[in-house]
Amino acid sequence: MGVDSEVGALRVVIVHRPGAELRRLTPRNNDDLLFDGLPWVARAQEEHDEFAGLLRSRGVEVLLLSDLLNEALASGAARMQGIAAAVNAQRLGSPLAQELSAYLRGLEPARLADVLTAGMTFDELPSNARPDDSLVRRMHRNTDFVIEPLPNLVFTRDSSIWVGPRVVIPSLALRARARESSLTDLIYAHHPRFTGVRRAYESRTAPVEGGDVLLLAPGVLAVGVGERTTPAGAEALARSLFDDGLAETVLAVPLAQRRAQMHLDTVCTMVDTDAVVMYANVVDTLSAFTIARTPDGVRISDEAPFVDAAADALGIAKLRVIDTGRDPVVAEREQWDDGNNTLALAPGVVVAYERNSRTNARLEDAGIEVLTIAASELGTGRGGPRCMACPAARDPL
Repeated sequence: MGVDSEVGALRVVIVHRPGAELRRLTPRNNDDLLFDGLPWVARAQEEHDEFAGLLRSRGVEVLLLSDLLNEALASGAARMQGIAAAVNAQRLGSPLAQELSAYLRGLEPARLADVLTAGMTFDELPSNARPDDSLVRRMHRNTDFVIEPLPNLVFTRDSSIWVGPRVVIPSLALRARARESSLTDLIYAHHPRFTGVRRAYESRTAPVEGGDVLLLAPGVLAVGVGERTTPAGAEALARSLFDDGLAETVLAVPLAQRRAQMHLDTVCTMVDTDAVVMYANVVDTLSAFTIARTPDGVRISDEAPFVDAAADALGIAKLRVIDTGRDPVVAEREQWDDGNNTLALAPGVVVAYERNSRTNARLEDAGIEVLTIAASELGTGRGGPRCMACPAARDPL
């Protein structure tokens, strides 16, 4: 296990096949749960199966998060950890929280895993978990959630980040996703596959999300700072990685705080050791502050163009930039549909959504092999192939 770049040959990856949590989405709650539409779940599952199948066909071991969670919940300590994170006594009140916790403790691992991911409504509470003295239960509608679903679990990139041989369990920024990191934490702590894996930076206060973290090269990271990752989170991550000897340079990259650019990997991902695909509208404006470890401590350089700062950090003359084209309408459409969000399987080989035909053509013209997958439904949560994959092992460059 271990990852020190974005493009080393991918060996092990964690993904989550969309499930019952997506069936919880309605026109009333989809905005709060961070989806732009209501996905056709069966088709989303077919598209995800195609994605996983493509990875396997290229020699990648695909670990399904649901399987890992089921297996981890065989541990009593894991069960207690998962239940404690799901049952919010402050929101539910003490009588209901106690009854719900007792009910969940009696579930088999597979059923408990379903509840922890897909959530539960008040109507689904069994009779033995409906205390008569709970005002909370009496005042909620039956279709309200007693445990909220986690439809964004499909984007496994955000809730754990491998840096070298260690894993970062970050704090996610928005309430709808906050509990996701508790499940990944549970899996890494209690699943036999990850026995002995050490943790890197952990924070419960300053948000950092995996979609904002690019491993440009061994010891060199770029961290987007915008809607989901705060300046405090980026700085704390950098200093922690320096202390652990996991990084020498971190580029803090300011992003516009809007949904279309929620993470750094929505505008820029690596496609080769010296090349990125980048949203054309930000090529000339994307900047970075360079945070470097020095013998005397930490040095933060003045803001500079991202492409120059990245080239300097990588020790190369120039970073190759493959943009999404100068037609502003096409570039904006394909950026919105995650045209810049590619998953590298090896240097110069990436997975991309087939719908972004112009971006994919520009990648191919630049010598990048593009493997495409369908995404009519997977894209409703605004995430591409990179968002849907948490690499746990890559070959060193």
